[in-house]
Amino acid sequence: MLTGSCRGLRLKNSGAVLRRLVSELPHARPSLTTGRLSQAPPYYVTTPIFYVNAAPHLGHVHSAVIADCLYRYRTLQGLGCRFATGTDEHGLKIQQAAAAAGKDPLNFCTEVSSRFKEVFRSCSVSYTDYVRTTEDRHRRAVEHFWTVLLNNGFIYKGSYEGWYSTPDESFLTPTQVTVGTDSLGREIKVSTESGHKVEWMKEDNYLFRLSDFHTELQNWLKANPKAIQPEKFYHLVLQWLENDLPDLSVSRQRSRLQWGIPVPRDPEQTIYVWLDALVNYLTVAGYPEKHSHWWSGVHHVVGKDILKFHAIYWPAFLLAAGLPLPQAIYVHSHWTVQGKKMSKSLGNVVDPLERSQRFTVDGLRYFLLRQGVPDTDCDYDDDKVVKLCNSELADSLGGLLNRCTAPSLNPEQVYPRFCDASFPKVSEGLSGRAVLEDHKMVKAVSELPAVVMENFENLHVYKALEAISGCVRLTNGFIQRHAPWKLNRSEPKDRLWHDTILHVSMECLRIYGIVLQPVVPGLADKILSRLGVKPGERSWDHALGFLSKHEGRDCPYEGRALGPDTGVLFNRLEGNKLQAHSKKTGKPPKARPQ
Repeated sequence: MLTGSCRGLRLKNSGAVLRRLVSELPHARPSLTTGRLSQAPPYYVTTPIFYVNAAPHLGHVHSAVIADCLYRYRTLQGLGCRFATGTDEHGLKIQQAAAAAGKDPLNFCTEVSSRFKEVFRSCSVSYTDYVRTTEDRHRRAVEHFWTVLLNNGFIYKGSYEGWYSTPDESFLTPTQVTVGTDSLGREIKVSTESGHKVEWMKEDNYLFRLSDFHTELQNWLKANPKAIQPEKFYHLVLQWLENDLPDLSVSRQRSRLQWGIPVPRDPEQTIYVWLDALVNYLTVAGYPEKHSHWWSGVHHVVGKDILKFHAIYWPAFLLAAGLPLPQAIYVHSHWTVQGKKMSKSLGNVVDPLERSQRFTVDGLRYFLLRQGVPDTDCDYDDDKVVKLCNSELADSLGGLLNRCTAPSLNPEQVYPRFCDASFPKVSEGLSGRAVLEDHKMVKAVSELPAVVMENFENLHVYKALEAISGCVRLTNGFIQRHAPWKLNRSEPKDRLWHDTILHVSMECLRIYGIVLQPVVPGLADKILSRLGVKPGERSWDHALGFLSKHEGRDCPYEGRALGPDTGVLFNRLEGNKLQAHSKKTGKPPKARPQ
């Protein structure tokens, strides 16, 4: 609720300023031609910056691994890429948590932030920038951003009266509040979205003219249906925009909140933590002097619980500042345990550092991206990790690599030669030894990079991995069907067919290794190195040259010596023994070497 006559003190030219700013904003998106990005801007992907009031959990790692996957994928395509993550270190929750721990707020933040860095390193999160909101570069960016909003007429001083959730650091409308009970059974008011307790607050502070941007936000989304993905969340934001947007309080009284960035030229007020935090994306891009290059290609990865801040408040702030809007906001859902939200009180919080040691880095990454469906919440279970990794990484993918490179089948340890007489094109009839199912497999693998690309673009990484896993099964079926170990290699025709089977299978493996690099970089490197594929031969373009001998072109890998044998691709996990070890010793077992 807004009170006082100050609500009417808008600048006379604010409407004209808004129209000018919006008209100047570029909303063009890169176009796709022949499977490649045409005239694409640099690619800049971000995670949310994570709040340091508690230790990192599985949801934080899930956000980071999704962004890392997109960053690695775009890098493989040859784009100039940047990947930012970091920690959000201001706000009342941090102020209270530091006081409860008896620590200086900055020291408290530094300790927790270092734990996020450790977890991200343990999960092969290859960020290029790590930002903390307590850094001087960020404070300067926030102060400049605030001043621009103020000078453009979109911030004014007023009075706010309404509900506020300290755990969510969020102002709430009456429709976002309901009745709940506390731990003692007493009736309290809670947020309908988070379930956290809310309190009635009344104070004089600064407000942002969010209501001025209602129509522009609707127009932006309607003109850019891919701006929020998956589609489910795009429609959810449009639904939110069917309601009025009240102006947003963007500061707190300094007497209530000391741990934050003071409002420029008003030391009695502290900038609202969400406005402060969102500007981090600009900070990394080089705002306010050198941001335009990277900001033209910004993509955000966020959890569904902070969608409103990123899809309504943040675009409105950017419009008010005259800055381009994000190319895309990728949204993912949450992980639960036995259908319940993870929480300390329930004792069901999954420690990602311990799980990356137990299941290996690539094992945990594969599970999160293979089972993490962005549209709906997913249930975490250790046994699911074991079963999935054993089935698809150890048995199927690892078994395929072992078959192709085992000395018993490949005594020369080379990338064998292909014989087109044994495996002619299907248009030439089934005159060789290949059967119709083999040609179907070749077609599926040749189309795989395009399938993976399409699903990566839509944040359906799980569908991309489903397609890869299906092709791996087809390739194993191809080897099993023709049983090269039964062929007489001393007989010329059998030798040619034997080598062709291995050549086709290795070409399939090469493609799998390339397209899996964004998901399981360690395992992908192991596959490609074992096949003798050089570092400069692992770009996305190299996945487009599948089975070139079958198309009448030269194959640069044919006859090349294989790389060194470094052992099993992925050791099978033994869930029950690992869990028993943890219960007995109280410590996670050491990770097996990969």
